[in-house]
Amino acid sequence: MNMPDPQAFAASWMNQFTDPSVWQGWMTMPAMTPPAAATSLGANPLAGVLKDFGAGIAPAKLENIRDDYLKKAGQLWQDFVSGKTPEFHDKRFSASEWRENPLSSFSAASYLLNSEFMLALADAVDAGPRERQKIRFAVQQMVDAMSPANFFATNPEAQKKMLETKGESLTKGLTNLLSDLQKGRISQTDESAFEVGRNVGTTPGQVVFENELFQLIQYTPATPTVKAVPLLMIPPCINKFYILDLQPENSLVRYVVEQGNTVFMVSWRNPDRELGNIGWDDYVETGAIKAIEVVREITGQDKTHVFGFCVGGTIAATALSVLAARGQQPAASLSLLTTLLDFDNTGVLEVFVDEAQVARREQSLAGGGLMPGRDLATTFSALRPNDLVWNYVQQNYLKGKEPPAFDLLYWNADSTNLPGPMFCWYLRNTYLENKLKVPGALTVCGVPVDLGRIDCPVFLYGSKEDHIVPWEAAFASMNLLNPKNPKANRYVLGASGHIAGVINPASKNKRSYWVNDKNGKARPKTAEAWFAGATEQKGSWWPEWARFLAQNGGADVPAPAAFGNAHYQPLEAAPGRYVKARAD
Repeated sequence: MNMPDPQAFAASWMNQFTDPSVWQGWMTMPAMTPPAAATSLGANPLAGVLKDFGAGIAPAKLENIRDDYLKKAGQLWQDFVSGKTPEFHDKRFSASEWRENPLSSFSAASYLLNSEFMLALADAVDAGPRERQKIRFAVQQMVDAMSPANFFATNPEAQKKMLETKGESLTKGLTNLLSDLQKGRISQTDESAFEVGRNVGTTPGQVVFENELFQLIQYTPATPTVKAVPLLMIPPCINKFYILDLQPENSLVRYVVEQGNTVFMVSWRNPDRELGNIGWDDYVETGAIKAIEVVREITGQDKTHVFGFCVGGTIAATALSVLAARGQQPAASLSLLTTLLDFDNTGVLEVFVDEAQVARREQSLAGGGLMPGRDLATTFSALRPNDLVWNYVQQNYLKGKEPPAFDLLYWNADSTNLPGPMFCWYLRNTYLENKLKVPGALTVCGVPVDLGRIDCPVFLYGSKEDHIVPWEAAFASMNLLNPKNPKANRYVLGASGHIAGVINPASKNKRSYWVNDKNGKARPKTAEAWFAGATEQKGSWWPEWARFLAQNGGADVPAPAAFGNAHYQPLEAAPGRYVKARAD
């Protein structure tokens, strides 16, 4: 069988991995029998795979991959026959049970060798970088799913646990599996340990405005005086805002309130069928722009700090660009955390976006309907399947363990729907066609979008190990905003990933961050040049942001004595009811 066209091959695999049912199929598939090592490829089950890929790989590369595989397979077999325990370093097989049993150690080593072989073939396919990335991603999904650690018949840890508990672990694992099948998702934490408003999302405040799309929370001051300029926080609409307000010790909201700011938060509604026709313009006009208007009216200030996180940052920047086109500059500053404005480098998410996939979504959703939160959660779990899928299959189902209580994973499971028209517009115009960065290429809310017309100091943050918004892509906004005054932009790079890098409390003094404040020199144009001149600082980046807000926050004034104003009266206590609505 010849290797299909790389684009078609990648698309066919990706269609499978955007279907949530594929995960259930993997859970119940029979265990992979580790192939016996062979001295000739013809005796190995992977011969068919090599034949399939072979038509798309240069002969010299193919020969090298084959020879390397045969050499390692032969050595592995010799080690097994002689009773030598193979060497392998993979956290999935770090438990002693994998080395105590010769068959188990051989199973793990064979699997790792076969995985290396499959991925080498994927990397060698003659295709463009984007197509090759899709092929590799699809193969990686299959490889991760077929790990012997994922099946009871080949997992010595699970077998030992069953013997030690006299079958109780297996019974409990089956109970856990049935429970998750009813929920339609894998349990990653003890969800009974948390409740929004009780022990997550607890910073005190009041909802002072609501419409069909969002509630606006005003938080209780924590200091006798505050900076005159208020802070409006716009979180992503793809998940719940309380990632920024988990528990008191790791709440970014509480931190900025305690730094002497009057803080407002947009709490997006979890869309139901009633909102199935909402578009991107609605999120900008009825959402972000309306929130800016209300904050200014309540505080009596002409300007407000505007904060956006991830997709919330894209919405916030789009809103300020729309207002700039209308002759308004309401931002005292703009802070964007792990936000894409230039979608040239979208990391691993590129595998989910091509013309065929976007057209398929448009056909089913552009006229109305919902992109289910469950599908979005499945997609993000697919980016890190060993951590977010198979780890829980092994622990919850094979070993019968209960997942521990973890606030971040509770939030991660609290998914949100997206209106179909909004989702389709976002996919096509940003991820697929990358028009947002081009002045005048898009019309939003009836006016042309030009990010360069936003006139205010800018604070940009990226996370060094971010697989959703690569830090270099977050840096690209430095060249889009304040093009005539680049010194008004500041970039900070934090350690860790998309969420853990952002939620890095100052009080814990963990991790590190990088800054580049070389005075008297032109600002680097590329992320690589910026990093080459950056210096690493220990601890959290939060104080850097707090100083930025203070520098642009105006005079100290008495903290507000009441919520809202005569026109905008408190409606209910924070965190409000919108955030409590679940997608499932």
